[in-house]
Amino acid sequence: MGQWGANKILRHATLYSLSFLPKERQVRANRWLRGRHEFRKLRQADCVIVSFPKSGRTWMRVMITRFLQTKFGLDEMKLLGLKNMHKKNRAIPRVFFTHDNYLKDYTGNSESKADFYGKKVVLLVRDPRDVAVSSFHQRTYRPNPAKRGLRDIEVDGENAPSLFEFACFRVPNIVAYLNAWQADMSNVKDLLVVRYEDLRTHPHEKMAEILSFMGVPGTDEAIAEAVEFASFKNLKKLESQNAFGSGDRRMVPGDSKNPESYKVRRAKVGGYRDYFTDEEVAELDALVSRKLSTYFGYGDGGVIAPLENAKTVAA
Repeated sequence: MGQWGANKILRHATLYSLSFLPKERQVRANRWLRGRHEFRKLRQADCVIVSFPKSGRTWMRVMITRFLQTKFGLDEMKLLGLKNMHKKNRAIPRVFFTHDNYLKDYTGNSESKADFYGKKVVLLVRDPRDVAVSSFHQRTYRPNPAKRGLRDIEVDGENAPSLFEFACFRVPNIVAYLNAWQADMSNVKDLLVVRYEDLRTHPHEKMAEILSFMGVPGTDEAIAEAVEFASFKNLKKLESQNAFGSGDRRMVPGDSKNPESYKVRRAKVGGYRDYFTDEEVAELDALVSRKLSTYFGYGDGGVIAPLENAKTVAA
C-alpha cells in the first residue's frame, strides 16, 4: 500500500472516530482532512493541473498519460498521478491534479490563490453551462458516496432539483470559481490557462503548448498519437473495457448499458442547449454574460471570444 492509500485509510478512521459529532462538524473535519491531504501533494508537485470538476480534466489527463508512456517507454496502462510515473523515470514531472475545492479548508487561503504561488500551474477552464450539465449527469449516474454531504447540492431524494434548477444553482458557483482565479492570476507567476473549447478545436497545438509548459516537449508525431489515443471513440471503448483498471473509478461507467453514465459522455461544446428550452438557455446565457469575467471569452449564446494573455509569467 502506497503513502496516499495509507493516508486515505487514516482519514476515514479519523472521520469514523468523529461520527458522534453533529453533521456540520463532521463535514468541516472531512474537508479539513482532505485539504491537508491535498496540501501535502501540492508541496511535492513539479506541476499542478487545476480545474473545476467536469471541465475535461480526465480527457487531458489521458492525453498527457499516453504521451509520457510513449516518450519514456512505459508499458503500464495507469493514469498519470503525482508519483507513479516519476518513480519509473525521474525526468517525468510530479503532476498534481486538483479541483481546488479543499485546500482552503486546511490552509485558510479562501480569499486568494496563495496556495499556488511559486508553483507551475495549468488552469483548465470550460463553459460553466456545459460544466453544470455534465455535473448533473455525473451526480445522477456516477455518484460518489464518499463525497455525500460535502457537496453544495444533491440530485436525488424528495427535493431533487430538475436539470434546469440544478444549472441555475451550479452555474453561479462555477462563475465564482473562475472569477476568483482571474482576480489573482497576476500573483500566480507561472500560469498557463487552457480553455476546453480550444483544446477540442486545436488539440495538437494546445497539447504541444501544455507539454512544453510542463517541461516535457514532444514531436508532432508523438503528440498526434496521444491525441488520437484519447479520441472520443477510443476513450469510450477503453472505458467500456475498464482498460485503466476496474479499481480506478475515474474511467469506469456507472452502468455499461447507459451512455449517460460514462465518464466520456458527449464531449460536445455548447451541448447544454440540447437540454433546455429557448427561454431557459436565454436565462443561463444572461447569467454568464452578467457575472463571468470577460477574460474567459464566454459570452451570450455561448459565443467564445479569443482568450487573451492566456499565459501569465513573472514580470
